[in-house]
Amino acid sequence: MAGLAVVLGAFAAHGLDSRFGQQYAESPAKIVAGHPIPAATKALNDFKTGAQYQFWHALGLLLVGLHAPVTGRVWWNVAGWCFLLGILLFSGSLYLLTLLGEPRLGMIAPIGGTLFIVGWGCLACALSSCSRTS
Repeated sequence: MAGLAVVLGAFAAHGLDSRFGQQYAESPAKIVAGHPIPAATKALNDFKTGAQYQFWHALGLLLVGLHAPVTGRVWWNVAGWCFLLGILLFSGSLYLLTLLGEPRLGMIAPIGGTLFIVGWGCLACALSSCSRTS
Protein backbone atom coordinates (compact mmCIF):
# COMPACT_ATOMS: atom_id res chain seq x y z
CA MET A 1 0.00 0.00 0.00
CA ALA A 2 2.84 2.41 0.85
CA GLY A 3 4.77 1.36 -2.26
CA LEU A 4 1.71 2.06 -4.40
CA ALA A 5 1.48 5.52 -2.82
CA VAL A 6 5.09 6.20 -3.85
CA VAL A 7 4.33 5.05 -7.40
CA LEU A 8 1.24 7.27 -7.57
CA GLY A 9 3.19 10.21 -6.15
CA ALA A 10 5.85 9.72 -8.82
CA PHE A 11 3.12 9.47 -11.46
CA ALA A 12 1.72 12.78 -10.21
CA ALA A 13 5.14 14.42 -10.24
CA HIS A 14 6.21 13.17 -13.65
CA GLY A 15 3.19 12.19 -15.70
CA LEU A 16 0.07 14.09 -14.79
CA ASP A 17 1.11 17.69 -15.52
CA SER A 18 0.49 17.49 -19.25
CA ARG A 19 -2.54 15.20 -18.91
CA PHE A 20 -4.27 17.53 -16.46
CA GLY A 21 -3.19 20.54 -18.52
CA GLN A 22 -5.10 19.12 -21.48
CA GLN A 23 -7.98 17.63 -19.50
CA TYR A 24 -8.71 20.83 -17.58
CA ALA A 25 -7.72 23.36 -20.28
CA GLU A 26 -11.29 24.62 -20.70
CA SER A 27 -12.25 24.40 -17.03
CA PRO A 28 -12.67 27.60 -15.05
CA ALA A 29 -10.19 28.43 -12.30
CA LYS A 30 -10.92 27.03 -8.85
CA ILE A 31 -11.12 29.36 -5.87
CA VAL A 32 -8.85 28.13 -3.06
CA ALA A 33 -8.44 30.22 0.10
CA GLY A 34 -10.00 33.14 -1.74
CA HIS A 35 -7.59 32.99 -4.68
CA PRO A 36 -8.15 31.58 -8.15
CA ILE A 37 -5.84 28.76 -9.25
CA PRO A 38 -5.93 26.88 -12.56
CA ALA A 39 -8.17 23.80 -12.49
CA ALA A 40 -5.24 21.62 -13.64
CA THR A 41 -3.14 22.78 -10.69
CA LYS A 42 -5.99 22.07 -8.27
CA ALA A 43 -6.45 18.58 -9.75
CA LEU A 44 -2.74 17.83 -9.47
CA ASN A 45 -2.67 19.02 -5.86
CA ASP A 46 -5.72 16.88 -5.03
CA PHE A 47 -4.11 13.81 -6.60
CA LYS A 48 -0.90 14.41 -4.62
CA THR A 49 -2.96 14.81 -1.43
CA GLY A 50 -4.50 11.40 -2.07
CA ALA A 51 -1.04 9.86 -2.48
CA GLN A 52 0.29 11.53 0.69
CA TYR A 53 -2.64 10.39 2.81
CA GLN A 54 -2.39 6.90 1.36
CA PHE A 55 1.29 6.76 2.29
CA TRP A 56 0.86 7.93 5.88
CA HIS A 57 -2.08 5.62 6.53
CA ALA A 58 -0.25 2.70 4.93
CA LEU A 59 2.39 3.25 7.62
CA GLY A 60 -0.43 3.17 10.17
CA LEU A 61 -1.54 -0.14 8.65
CA LEU A 62 2.01 -1.43 9.00
CA LEU A 63 1.99 -0.53 12.70
CA VAL A 64 -1.36 -2.26 13.11
CA GLY A 65 -0.11 -5.32 11.25
CA LEU A 66 2.89 -5.61 13.52
CA HIS A 67 0.92 -5.32 16.76
CA ALA A 68 -2.59 -6.70 16.15
CA PRO A 69 -1.57 -10.37 15.87
CA VAL A 70 0.53 -10.13 19.04
CA THR A 71 -2.00 -8.38 21.25
CA GLY A 72 -5.28 -9.66 19.85
CA ARG A 73 -6.98 -6.44 20.96
CA VAL A 74 -10.06 -5.32 19.08
CA TRP A 75 -8.83 -1.69 18.91
CA TRP A 76 -5.96 -2.72 16.63
CA ASN A 77 -8.31 -4.50 14.24
CA VAL A 78 -10.79 -1.63 14.10
CA ALA A 79 -7.94 0.83 13.48
CA GLY A 80 -6.64 -1.32 10.63
CA TRP A 81 -10.03 -1.57 8.94
CA CYS A 82 -10.59 2.17 9.34
CA PHE A 83 -7.21 2.92 7.74
CA LEU A 84 -7.81 0.52 4.87
CA LEU A 85 -11.33 1.76 4.13
CA GLY A 86 -10.17 5.34 4.61
CA ILE A 87 -7.47 4.86 1.97
CA LEU A 88 -9.96 3.35 -0.45
CA LEU A 89 -12.59 6.04 0.09
CA PHE A 90 -10.46 9.15 0.66
CA SER A 91 -7.47 8.59 -1.59
CA GLY A 92 -9.41 6.52 -4.10
CA SER A 93 -12.08 9.18 -4.52
CA LEU A 94 -9.42 11.87 -5.02
CA TYR A 95 -7.68 9.77 -7.67
CA LEU A 96 -10.94 9.12 -9.51
CA LEU A 97 -12.16 12.69 -9.06
CA THR A 98 -9.07 14.12 -10.71
CA LEU A 99 -8.57 11.46 -13.39
CA LEU A 100 -12.22 11.31 -14.44
CA GLY A 101 -13.08 14.95 -13.77
CA GLU A 102 -16.28 13.94 -11.98
CA PRO A 103 -16.89 16.42 -9.12
CA ARG A 104 -19.54 14.26 -7.43
CA LEU A 105 -16.80 11.81 -6.44
CA GLY A 106 -15.52 14.48 -4.08
CA MET A 107 -18.48 13.76 -1.80
CA ILE A 108 -16.92 10.40 -0.89
CA ALA A 109 -13.65 11.85 0.43
CA PRO A 110 -15.07 13.13 3.76
CA ILE A 111 -16.27 9.62 4.60
CA GLY A 112 -12.73 8.32 4.12
CA GLY A 113 -11.34 11.24 6.11
CA THR A 114 -13.70 10.43 8.96
CA LEU A 115 -12.52 6.83 8.89
CA PHE A 116 -8.92 8.06 9.15
CA ILE A 117 -9.82 10.05 12.26
CA VAL A 118 -11.66 7.11 13.83
CA GLY A 119 -8.72 4.85 12.96
CA TRP A 120 -6.23 7.11 14.73
CA GLY A 121 -8.55 7.28 17.74
CA CYS A 122 -8.72 3.48 17.85
CA LEU A 123 -4.95 3.29 17.50
CA ALA A 124 -4.60 5.69 20.43
CA CYS A 125 -6.89 3.45 22.48
CA ALA A 126 -4.90 0.40 21.44
CA LEU A 127 -1.71 2.05 22.65
CA SER A 128 -3.19 3.38 25.89
CA SER A 129 -5.20 2.06 28.80
CA CYS A 130 -8.26 1.59 26.57
CA SER A 131 -6.72 -1.63 25.30
CA ARG A 132 -6.70 -3.13 28.77
CA THR A 133 -10.50 -3.10 28.91
CA SER A 134 -11.24 -4.41 25.41
